[in-house]
Amino acid sequence: MDLFGTAGIRGGVTDRVTTDLAVQVGRAVGQHARTADTDGATPTGEDETREDETPTGEDETPTGEDETPTVVVGRDGRTTGASLAAAVEAGLTAAGARVVRVGQVPTPALAHASRGRRGVMLTASHNPPTDNGIKLFVDGVEYGETAEREIESRVAADPDHATWDAWGTSTTADVLDDYRRDVVAYARQFGAAPPTADDSAEQAGPRSELRVAVDCGNGMAAHATPQVLRELGVDVVALNANVDGHFPGRESKPTAASLTDLRSFVADGGADVGIGHDGDADRIVLVDSDGELVHEDTVVAILAEAYVRERDLSDPVVVTTPNASGRIDERVAAAGGRTERVALGYLHDGIAAVRANGGEVAFAAEPWKHVHTAFGGWIDGVTSAAVLVRLVAEEGLGALRAPVTERPYRKQSVPCPDEAKTTVMERLETALPDAFPTTDAETEYGVRLTFPDESWLLVRPSGTEPYVRVYAESDDVDALVGEAAAVVERAVDAVSA
Repeated sequence: MDLFGTAGIRGGVTDRVTTDLAVQVGRAVGQHARTADTDGATPTGEDETREDETPTGEDETPTGEDETPTVVVGRDGRTTGASLAAAVEAGLTAAGARVVRVGQVPTPALAHASRGRRGVMLTASHNPPTDNGIKLFVDGVEYGETAEREIESRVAADPDHATWDAWGTSTTADVLDDYRRDVVAYARQFGAAPPTADDSAEQAGPRSELRVAVDCGNGMAAHATPQVLRELGVDVVALNANVDGHFPGRESKPTAASLTDLRSFVADGGADVGIGHDGDADRIVLVDSDGELVHEDTVVAILAEAYVRERDLSDPVVVTTPNASGRIDERVAAAGGRTERVALGYLHDGIAAVRANGGEVAFAAEPWKHVHTAFGGWIDGVTSAAVLVRLVAEEGLGALRAPVTERPYRKQSVPCPDEAKTTVMERLETALPDAFPTTDAETEYGVRLTFPDESWLLVRPSGTEPYVRVYAESDDVDALVGEAAAVVERAVDAVSA
């Protein structure tokens, strides 16, 4: 059984994420919690919560210390969410867990509420309204791969109910106020780096009357980002701020095409910057004053540099992914830190690995998704919005972008049968370095080549579709992608012949 992808269980509600599956997953999570397993579900970092804060909630005991584990259950605004949440709750209580229902919340708010206990979030993030999904958390961190495999095994075995006198109970709670309050407090204490002598007054001066447009996409950001930014003293204009599981305002995935209204509003002078979220508010997109999307890697570079400068760490590490731009490495190095890469979708594993080796994680991110490790161990688009707005208000977006090297970036997909991917990638481990002999090659997560001018090329198999992906960043990116794609096509042809 293969239930979990890189972002939990996700798919259509009539054929994959059904109420029957939700009951089974609930029972499996409840059983798993009661047996106090620590084989990957329990966070491996020293502390995924804020250093100055004790986790709150009814049950402050993480798994294993209480025979009746507490599980917080939340959902996004999809029309199928209520039924799936009820099914998960039925499975959890039948397995002997205590359930706290928190209703419609952003995924980062559910993760925040899962500190010291477990959490289940019903969301398909940016997928279409026909889909839904199940994400599992423990102590503020998504389940690791080992724990997900344990849940899959238990679901396949059709988990039993607890005895009639050991069934759990359920209550309700409001966790949004605590989450929004903590995000505001965190953003307020986050100081921007001081301006340098080279900064112009226009670039470096604080902007006390910043106006921000937030496109909530009819998703859960409507319950968090506008409220947080207003509390921070920002003038906010909210678009698509009514929660509607049909996503009538735009598709849930925030892209240049779907954010047309936001981009036009900002470009026409309606706001200084724009922010776009997906359906559950773990992703964020930034729009500049011209109505153009700021490249997702530039956003990561800005945040990563700020965090390395802000946090007093002896060995500051930024965890990112192989497809992330070299501009991130450049800005992190300029601030005195270093980067470590982990497979796409496995930021939490990367954070744990760095900590296990004695490193200190200042920040972790992949495109559009950020983990603010000083605040919590989850992906959090609302906190990203608060911190970015704080930085923009202090320095201006132009000043933040100025030192970031923005080379042209391109991605291309080369068709490749799933059964051929392993052999094709084995061939490419030698074929690509041979084709580009002046590069440094890494093969841990696909084949990543770094050129002497710091441009780069990444080739990796898709985890969900019959393609090999080619990513590149270079001043002559079209030529580089074309040459690399030709090498990949030759490898596919040789294996498929």
